[in-house]
Amino acid sequence: MTTLPDVTGVELELDKGWLTIWFDQPDTRNALTDDLVDGITRTFKAVRDDRTVRGITLRGRHGVFCAGGNLKQFKESFQGGGSRDDIIEMSKGAAELFDLINDAPQVVIAIIEGAAMAGGFGMACCADVVICETGAKFAMTETAIGISPAQIAPFVIQKLGYATGRRLMLTAARFDGRGAHELGFADFVADDLAGLNAAEQQIRSQVLKCAPGAIADTKSLILSLPGMSRPQVVQAAAENFAGRLLSDEGREGVASFLEKRKPVWAE
Repeated sequence: MTTLPDVTGVELELDKGWLTIWFDQPDTRNALTDDLVDGITRTFKAVRDDRTVRGITLRGRHGVFCAGGNLKQFKESFQGGGSRDDIIEMSKGAAELFDLINDAPQVVIAIIEGAAMAGGFGMACCADVVICETGAKFAMTETAIGISPAQIAPFVIQKLGYATGRRLMLTAARFDGRGAHELGFADFVADDLAGLNAAEQQIRSQVLKCAPGAIADTKSLILSLPGMSRPQVVQAAAENFAGRLLSDEGREGVASFLEKRKPVWAE
């Protein structure tokens, strides 16, 4: 049985093996406050090894995904007397959050309404699937206010590629949902709430037909490939495939295909 943490800043909704993490801080436009970061971080840690949680959706209430870093905290706590070491520790906490989302064994969907700015945009870059409304607003505004998109930079480049990511981070360029789709950031766009929900349901149904362990191992392999030599890739892929073929899921999947029936995880 899935045990979810008691958190603030987010609401957790578990439905038939799918977990939705709702960002719920209207006063900050769902900015990356301590409560929000802690809530998301603890939730991803809690379900990391739980294969009954088949997928995770990140979504903001109140018509906004995430406004990015908590600028009020930056000014009051760090520029108003905080130490450099305090800032470094805060930044490392954001890195842990992004890593947990990026490396999650489950499929992660980001549904974006309203704005996903700066760190909020970077967080969405860590998801496996991005769905956004056509009128959504995006920008990495850090350089425009004199700071850097430091911890999100690797994930922006991972999602958009080096040249596009570099241009958008250096120019703080703004774009909407249609532009996000053209850039390759958004996998699906929709004009309204019904369209967003329909796109999510399509992804959910596809994921639920797949074996949860196979998804976890496939994602692990994908994330390990950058930086490997070709011989290392061949060896890692071979070991991954052998482990899958000999796993309980692999045996069940092959048997179900030959017996012309659904595998147990898709029933």
